[in-house]
Amino acid sequence: MNPSEQDPRQRLAELRDRLHYHNHRYHVLDDPEITDAEYDRLFAELVELERQFPEHVRPDSPSQRVGAKPVSRFVEVPHEVPMLSLDNLFADSDLMEFDRRCREGLGGEEGIRYCAEPKLDGVAVSLRYQHGVLQRAATRGDGRVGEDVTAQLRTIAVIPLCLAGEGIPALLELRGEVYMPLAGFEAWNQAARERGEKPFANPRNAAAGSLRQLDPQVTAGRPLQFFCHGVGQWEGGNPPATHAAMLEQLQAWRLPVCALWETVVGVAGCLDYYRRMEAKRASLPYEIDGVVYKLDSLVARERLGFVARSPRWAAAHKFAPREVSTLLLGVDFQVGRTGVLTPVARLQPVSVGGVMLSKATLHNFQELLRKDVRVGDTLWVRRAGDVIPEVVGVVWERRPAAAAAIILPTHCPACGAVVVQAQGEVAARCVGGLACPAQRKEGIKHFISRRAMNIEGMGERMVTLLVEEGLVQNLADIFTLSEHRERLIGLERLGEKSVDNLLLAIELSKQRHLGQFLFALGIRDVGETIAHNLARHFGTLSQLMLADREALEGVAEVGPVVAEHLRQFFQESHNIEVLNRLRRIAGTHWWDFPSSPPMMESQPLAGKTVVLTGTLHSLTRQEAKVRLEGLGAKVSGSVSDRTFFVVVGESPGSKRQRAESLGVRLLTEADLLSLLESKLMPDGC
Repeated sequence: MNPSEQDPRQRLAELRDRLHYHNHRYHVLDDPEITDAEYDRLFAELVELERQFPEHVRPDSPSQRVGAKPVSRFVEVPHEVPMLSLDNLFADSDLMEFDRRCREGLGGEEGIRYCAEPKLDGVAVSLRYQHGVLQRAATRGDGRVGEDVTAQLRTIAVIPLCLAGEGIPALLELRGEVYMPLAGFEAWNQAARERGEKPFANPRNAAAGSLRQLDPQVTAGRPLQFFCHGVGQWEGGNPPATHAAMLEQLQAWRLPVCALWETVVGVAGCLDYYRRMEAKRASLPYEIDGVVYKLDSLVARERLGFVARSPRWAAAHKFAPREVSTLLLGVDFQVGRTGVLTPVARLQPVSVGGVMLSKATLHNFQELLRKDVRVGDTLWVRRAGDVIPEVVGVVWERRPAAAAAIILPTHCPACGAVVVQAQGEVAARCVGGLACPAQRKEGIKHFISRRAMNIEGMGERMVTLLVEEGLVQNLADIFTLSEHRERLIGLERLGEKSVDNLLLAIELSKQRHLGQFLFALGIRDVGETIAHNLARHFGTLSQLMLADREALEGVAEVGPVVAEHLRQFFQESHNIEVLNRLRRIAGTHWWDFPSSPPMMESQPLAGKTVVLTGTLHSLTRQEAKVRLEGLGAKVSGSVSDRTFFVVVGESPGSKRQRAESLGVRLLTEADLLSLLESKLMPDGC
């Protein structure tokens, strides 16, 4: 049904439910399912309906609150001054109305001075400095309670741990935005693809996902930046009288502030700034999705105050989303590494932001049904984050009478295997596994990736080339490439040395840990931790393949769902065929020998806690962790008086100092390699 034809009470209930859901996806899970433009459209419709029917406004409406509560993985932090959101302005008339309300609230004053700044598309955070020293950092959360991310924020080099300069107040609580620059975003995604990992969808997701890592070292490895744009609390000293003076003061204390802020006067000044930033948008090194106007006078702000969810003295003027309409010619279903079918719209080619689009994602079949997309419809399409083409919605008034509903395939379009959709799940999947050609290439990329079999020299382009040349059609074919050395040398961009290096890397990969091999197989929901738990518990692949559901659920972090996925994988005849071929070609290492034996008291490190710090050159941190765990150790991220020893690599940081202060034994990388090779402790341990 067209939304405009619904009963207003029914439409309000639907909008409230959808916005609550998407608030949770965006603010808590950092995994949005819809674009900002679509969310803004839904929110604006809710506000307008509530204005028309105020008797139906409920206290739990998204218009009456800031956001959703954070998940409990981080310590919750209350904001003494709430981090409220801003009202959105979408048209020049909205800006004029905002200016009118400000002028009336200030007694009819004309020519109000505003401070205008770009609206960064990042993650809002709060930094609390006491006597100039960074004490706490928190996410926005629901605006009143956030999550403590002090350790994560401290890893961002541009954020000063100690302020420098004159007049620093006893307490200074700052507001700002963590973001990932476009160059860093592209570089990180390229590296992720080469490692066989899933790239980030856009810079905002990249920043949010990086900031909410439990291990600060992971955050430290991400190219994050930060801009400060305001103050929540200021106690002691003499605060400036204007926002512009405050930004200058913050810069003087060595806090990073976006250099593009300006003071402007009235609507004309705001619009001029808006249009200049919109024209500059494409050339900036970071994402912005609009501009923010704030009253420059802090005294005037106090006079205007706040409403329930936003200040009266500030607003965000959003840029028009880069959306166009075009005809839906059909829908194809693409099959990913884990068999998930993704509907992809075939479009009448159209230019969006200077890029010609002919395809756009519909995310999943349930989203397709929710949007009620049909073949023959005219659709709104955009480039999500100005990168990924996606369908925003249907142009309802242009739907033809003959528009055809889209039906989920019953069989995989790539291999013909059955497509299943488990009850309660969004995703529909092909059960063809390793035999499905669509899953094959993505599965091979995952198999050879750094955290799996770590076959150096066999990146995404190489996999594509080998598959297209017919040299690798399944995982087992990787280990027969030595039989095709001369043909490999004759391929484009491959020489004798690079081929020999590749073949050597393949040979070395046969000695990988059983846990790495299990992870490399790409079994649904079996990540690194579960794969290594399975390896330690069963010791051999043969034992794992024979395990029933009860035995599988006895493994740490393996529940009924993961156990069922494991059973399905090892019961699928196509998978068994590939595994048996791997066994014949690559040897029996993973099948018959306990490369990761169950925990036993006789293991040299049984019950011992060890710590890794600094960069290792002979093996990755994950490889070292897995091999130490194979000797019975528990690998921790922090040093205590119960730590047995600390392995010190290059640039170790504070963990080394902590170990020395506690008298904990330090091992070099050479000591570690000796331990792993001999399974005997170095002298002194």
